[in-house]
Amino acid sequence: VGDRPTVLRGWEPPATPYGPGHRGVDLAAPAGTPVRAVAAGTVSFAGRVAGRGVVSVELAGTGDPPLRTTYEPVAVSVEKGEEVAAGGVLGTVEPSGSHCAGCLHWGLLRGDVYLDPLSLLPPWLLDAGPAVLLPVLGVPDPAGPRAQGRQAYVPRK
Repeated sequence: VGDRPTVLRGWEPPATPYGPGHRGVDLAAPAGTPVRAVAAGTVSFAGRVAGRGVVSVELAGTGDPPLRTTYEPVAVSVEKGEEVAAGGVLGTVEPSGSHCAGCLHWGLLRGDVYLDPLSLLPPWLLDAGPAVLLPVLGVPDPAGPRAQGRQAYVPRK
């Protein structure tokens, strides 16, 4: 859904298989935005689930069971069994139907186990900027009082 979409909500694994959590990430994407496969693979599902368009892609060469990415809500333009290239269009973001407005929910599974989809991306792509060192407690900041109130950089995991 673009070169560097904003992550609106990150991955929050549940403590138990059926417990609360967020089994994917929500990426900012207005309705009509093309949804592209993160890697080459085979469409394992393309259809509607609970009124939402969903596409799942089994990623080529990722082991047994293979990694599977999921995307929703999508106005689907592919069919089950279709081979897709990395960056291939799977459909477009639907105007509504997901748990967040103006977003695409992107998930990653191996078998029945949910994983953080951002783990598929290279670290440099996730880097939000240069690191900023914070003062150590009890050690005066050489920059003095003007340094107070600076925002800390916390790398995304």
